[in-house]
Amino acid sequence: MPAVAPSRYAYLGPEGTFTEAALRTVPDAADAQLLPYRSVSAALDAVRRGEANAALVPLENSVGGGVAPTIDELSTGELLHISREVLLNVGFALAVRPGTSRSSLKRVAAHPQAEAQCRRWIADNLSDVEIVTSASNAEAAASVASPASSFDGAITSALAAQRYGLEVVDDDIHDHAGAVTRFVLVGPPTTPAAPTGTDKTSLVAFIGEDHPGALLEILTEFAVRGINLTWIESRPTGVGLGRYCFSIDCEGHIVDARVSEALMGLRRICSDVRFLGSYPRADGLPATMRRGTSDTEFRDAAAWLARVRSGEA
Repeated sequence: MPAVAPSRYAYLGPEGTFTEAALRTVPDAADAQLLPYRSVSAALDAVRRGEANAALVPLENSVGGGVAPTIDELSTGELLHISREVLLNVGFALAVRPGTSRSSLKRVAAHPQAEAQCRRWIADNLSDVEIVTSASNAEAAASVASPASSFDGAITSALAAQRYGLEVVDDDIHDHAGAVTRFVLVGPPTTPAAPTGTDKTSLVAFIGEDHPGALLEILTEFAVRGINLTWIESRPTGVGLGRYCFSIDCEGHIVDARVSEALMGLRRICSDVRFLGSYPRADGLPATMRRGTSDTEFRDAAAWLARVRSGEA
């Protein structure tokens, strides 16, 4: 019998990113081939082309908010589904080429999310230093390590600093202690796994025509069914000014009656609804369940309506 090929996971590279660290917490990643890509788009396109079975990409941060390239790719790119989320505590380090002092720093590379999470620290400690955008935290470290580099240092992870031979001059830089980044494992569209009781559903709702109360109409579909939203963020669709879509995470699984009815309601009032997956919550918290929103109560209500329609009640 031929050997089973190992799974191939794409991720935002190069080696040493927080995304790689998060990916290594996925249960079968230890036996998988991990493939670094330079950008979120490239990692997701690798899945679309069949080069990888799935990709792990950052989606949101507790300080910097949503990661725009990931949100846009999942909202408007060729359809992919989320099957898992990973939460990772994120801390940054100031790393330099060996022998470089902090006082001599002139150009420092940093990923935009890293800069956002350390903005106050940078203002207090690197006010005269030019901060240059890098595609990832690991690339920031790699660019400093390059012999032809014009950078003196990087705001990066301790892992990346070690991997690229840099010296850490400060290993705990941040504006907010306990920052967490949420990553999602994304693969080809598929039937969601069975509900676990601690699930989350992700979707994108597109408003067809801007009008007073448009967002309220979307929120009402969840509110009247007792569904708690864990995240909502608006992004422009790219088709003219004032045209937005909303990336939404809600508690529950698509097989839950309250969630499926909410999605049907959205489909009636929105120009489009993109389902991105139902999957277990990384924090394991059960969904908030209000009276009248359980599957049993939905079935009882449907049975009562059937009796009314048939003249039995």
